[in-house]
Amino acid sequence: MWDYDRLFQIIAELVMHHSPSGAEAEINQLLIQRFTALGVEVWCDRADNIIAKIPGRSPDRAIAITAHKDEIGGIVKNIGDEGRVEVRKLGGSFPWIYGEGVVDLLGDNETINGILSFGSRHVSHESPQKVQQEDTSVKWENAWIETKRTTAELETAGIRPGTRMVIGKHRKLPIRLKDHIASYTLDNKASVAILLALAESLKQPPVDVYLVASAKEEVGAIGALFFTQNQRLDALIALEICPLSEEYPVKDGEIPVLLSQDAYGIYDERLNGQIRQCAKQLDMPIQFTTLSGFGSDGSIAMKFGHVGRAACLAFPTQNTHGYEIAHLGAIANCIDLLKAFCETELEI
Repeated sequence: MWDYDRLFQIIAELVMHHSPSGAEAEINQLLIQRFTALGVEVWCDRADNIIAKIPGRSPDRAIAITAHKDEIGGIVKNIGDEGRVEVRKLGGSFPWIYGEGVVDLLGDNETINGILSFGSRHVSHESPQKVQQEDTSVKWENAWIETKRTTAELETAGIRPGTRMVIGKHRKLPIRLKDHIASYTLDNKASVAILLALAESLKQPPVDVYLVASAKEEVGAIGALFFTQNQRLDALIALEICPLSEEYPVKDGEIPVLLSQDAYGIYDERLNGQIRQCAKQLDMPIQFTTLSGFGSDGSIAMKFGHVGRAACLAFPTQNTHGYEIAHLGAIANCIDLLKAFCETELEI
């Protein structure tokens, strides 16, 4: 079992590196440094995936474990007057998740702070903001970012349509709630921490193991589709968060979750059975569920025929795609379970 304090620190470092879908250079640089320091082969492919390879004793076979490194956020649509910037969602984000407060606009030349704004509260029905108090939640079309910069200043910073917006970095610092970690972007920085832990602990597994920090998952699993199209794999396991909700039979705590189905299709039952067997050997309980409104690198790659067998291992998470809360023990158990799986001689 991994030390909770150390695991918290690894996740915190990852969270503090911005990585909105398609603009992931900041996290890329950190991951290359961290994998290199662990002495494993690592590279960035043409789809912006960061891939670490653990050579196996039978190099004619290979499995991959993916954890997407991109985060949800916003994308600039228009630059308005008086320093106001209009944005739309990037991935499954909603303005009320962030609330009014500091966001970062990742310009081509400079990162600009702005305030995600919804308008004043002390208004009557003559103001459009009144409906947000009484009738409907705020939408991106009703929100804007105040920068107090001139149009020329924004242009100089490289703020333009297509610029990414993320939650302000100083608002991202995780906190501890006893044995839980709470933060924005645990989806999926906590899973990337699992990849780093596996890179540290796996030594000469039976088959080649690719640890893939995949790009642009939140906008269609683009990175994973590229990787699985170009790399022959015997199996793929996607690491993810699992939403805690009354509609799913999943409980908070230390027990990982194995998915049988999501919105993109079913997972491979034989592969799931092998993961269950490894958990049994570790005397580790597992939760099981099917999810709607959810997809992973694994289910999407299977749907498009890029891999024949895929699974999704997850840790229970509150407030998914918001200020997320997860038990550090569930994340640590995912590390132990995947290490055992990778080191077991399996018929894959």
